[in-house]
Amino acid sequence: MLIGEVARRSGVSARMLRHYESLGLVRPTGRTHGGYRAYASDDIRRIFHIESLRALGLSLREVGYALDDSGFAPAALIDDLIQQTRARIAQETALLTRLRRIDAAAPAGWEDVLQVVALLQALGSESPGKRQRAALSAVEDVPVPVEALVEAVLGETDPNVAGALRWALAQSGDGGLPLLADGLGSPVAAVRRRAVESIAEIPNDEANAVLRDALANADIVVRRYAALVLGARGVADAVPTLIEMIVAEANDVEAADALSTLASGPASAEQIATGLVDCLADDTLDSSARRRLTQALADIPGATASAALAELSHDEDRPVALTATYILQLRDER
Repeated sequence: MLIGEVARRSGVSARMLRHYESLGLVRPTGRTHGGYRAYASDDIRRIFHIESLRALGLSLREVGYALDDSGFAPAALIDDLIQQTRARIAQETALLTRLRRIDAAAPAGWEDVLQVVALLQALGSESPGKRQRAALSAVEDVPVPVEALVEAVLGETDPNVAGALRWALAQSGDGGLPLLADGLGSPVAAVRRRAVESIAEIPNDEANAVLRDALANADIVVRRYAALVLGARGVADAVPTLIEMIVAEANDVEAADALSTLASGPASAEQIATGLVDCLADDTLDSSARRRLTQALADIPGATASAALAELSHDEDRPVALTATYILQLRDER
C-alpha cells in the first residue's frame, strides 16, 4: 500500500508518516518497482499502535521505547503520565477560573483586565498586608467577583485580613450567600467556622434564613455561632440552642444576653422563660448549670419567669436559692 493510501486510511498525514520513518518508528517494508514506499499490514498495524500510544500522552521517543523494548514495563510510565495529566488539569482549571472571574468583573478595556488580574494576584499573596489591601480595594477601586472573595475568606487564616474580606463581601450585594452556605457543609471545620462568621456580617433576611438552617448544622460551633447572631437579631428560632449553650457553659454569658434581647417581645419572653424552667426541671443537671439557668431568668420579664424565681428561692440547692432570691430583690427594686 502506497503512502497516500496509508495516510487516507489511517488519518495520519503523509508528512507525519515520513517523520515517523525519519525517527525510525515505522519503516515501509518494501518498495514498488518505481521506488515508492510500500507499506505492509504489519507496518499499518504499527502506525495505529503509535497513534494509540501518542493519544495517551507519550512522546514519540517514549513510543519508540514502548514498541521496541521487549522488557519495557508500562506501569511506571503510566503512573507518571497520570501525575502529569493531573497537574495539567489543575493548571487549566486554575486558568479557567481566573478567566471566568475576569469575565464576571465585566472589564471595559484591557486596563480594567490588568487591574482585576493584579487584584486577584494580591488576594493570593503570601503577605497579609497585600491581601488586606486587596480586600479593601475590591470595594473601593476594582470590582472583584464575589466568587473570588468567598474563596479568599474561606481560606484566610489572618484575622485582620479575614475581617476585611468579610466587610468586602457584605458590601457586594448578596455577599456570596449561596457560596458561603455551601461552605457550611465543608468537611474542614475551620472553613465551616469562617463561612458562618462571614454570613453573620450580612445583615439581611436572606442571611438570617441561612443562619436558621445553620441551627441544624452537624457542627456544634456553627450552630452556636448562628444562634448568637440570630438571638442578637431578635430571631426566636435561636432560643433552644441558646438555652443549650447556657447549660453547657459555652459562651453562656453571651447566650444569656441574646435571650435578654429576644425577651423584649411578650411571646418570646414566655417562650424563653418556659424553656429555662423546663431545663431546670431536669434532675440530671449539676448545681452550676442550674445556677446559670436561674441567672438567665433575671432579665426575662413576665409572670412565668417571676413565678419560677419565687419557687427557686426555696430550692434545696442553696446556691440556686440564693441566686433566685437576689434576682427577685433586684426585680422588686425595679
